Amino acid sequence: MAEPHHVVIVGTGLAGASAAGGLRERGYQGVITLIGQDAHRPYELPALSKAVLLGDASEPDWVHDEGYYEAQHIDLRTGTTATAVHLGDRAVLDDTGARHPYDRLLLATGSSPRALPVPGGDLAGLRTLRTLDDALALRDTFADGVRVVIVGGGWIGCEAAAAARKHGASVTVVEPLPLPLHRTLGPTIAEVFRDLHAANGVTWRLGVGVAGFEGTEDVVSGVALADGTTLEADVVLVGVGAAPRVDLARAAGLELADTSGVAVDATLRTSAPDVYAAGDIAAHFHPRYGKRIRVEHWANAKDQGALVAGNLLGESTPYTASPYFFSDQYDLGMEVRGHWDPFEDDLVIRGDLTAREFTAFWTRAGRVQAAMNVNQWDDGEALQALVDNQTAVSAEDLRSRDLASLR
Repeated sequence: MAEPHHVVIVGTGLAGASAAGGLRERGYQGVITLIGQDAHRPYELPALSKAVLLGDASEPDWVHDEGYYEAQHIDLRTGTTATAVHLGDRAVLDDTGARHPYDRLLLATGSSPRALPVPGGDLAGLRTLRTLDDALALRDTFADGVRVVIVGGGWIGCEAAAAARKHGASVTVVEPLPLPLHRTLGPTIAEVFRDLHAANGVTWRLGVGVAGFEGTEDVVSGVALADGTTLEADVVLVGVGAAPRVDLARAAGLELADTSGVAVDATLRTSAPDVYAAGDIAAHFHPRYGKRIRVEHWANAKDQGALVAGNLLGESTPYTASPYFFSDQYDLGMEVRGHWDPFEDDLVIRGDLTAREFTAFWTRAGRVQAAMNVNQWDDGEALQALVDNQTAVSAEDLRSRDLASLR
């Protein structure tokens, strides 16, 4: 495969920016055009719901230093929306009317916050948390005594609740499932997070959905619940997940996956020649799991972006990394590695759930599928190896033996 003259990357998030940087790190001297809607230069998302929302930082973690893109001769076009991909002509069009021909194309368009299809669900006053500007604006609303209602008890909802409580706000979280993080962690571990937030003053409304939102166009004043009650609110954050931005890929005729996202092979190649996808939108065939998975977390975007840079230059390296995610809420810090089903896999606990110092393992047929360490930081390498190797090990050994000896 000849080295491309022009690589176009659509998406200025972590995946796209990591790919652009990875191309230059590999010595690529051709043209790189990096196009994205965000007005800011590329940044990482985790700090938005953590340090920025908590007030510990006013800037995110930037993917590269200011001036990097100019110094590396990367044509960074912020505040620009790609409007069409013409596969036959090998060109991307944007909303300024510019046409960007490509030899290789990477789509890394990320995700958008989901809306609730209920009355008032389109009110402008509803908050979401996806961008730096979202985080800064939301943080400005958190203050002592402000009534904050958060719809959704997933990771964003839980981290936002912790931040709002730090600022003294009165916080209620609405979640239609019986527990926060229920689908992700299963009931036993989800109860730990429910109790953590309750101990820090969060009011839970679990097992009840949202019937609608009340207020004027720009000011939301209440959340009507399916049980007939209404929660008065000064601030309403909707955190009910994110949808991959696949409209551009769909319109171009790329194959989409049943699980949502753009279908890619193990090397992140799409159904079209010389077109790749990475990050949130990539429904990637993972060789270890033998199926497509789509992961929306930070490490996936960073690592896929770095790897696909080589493939854009003619390599054919499969992406085999285990999914990884971390969260900080109050005095609880956690990391989780792997791919698991909390309702199908067996749960093994090492440590003390009540003290919130433990490691949870999910195993299948006696093999480790995933591991979550909570307020324990000494076994990261051993946990990574157990997950990467899908190590066969007994539940008793996971509970009691030195983890490094089980790798």
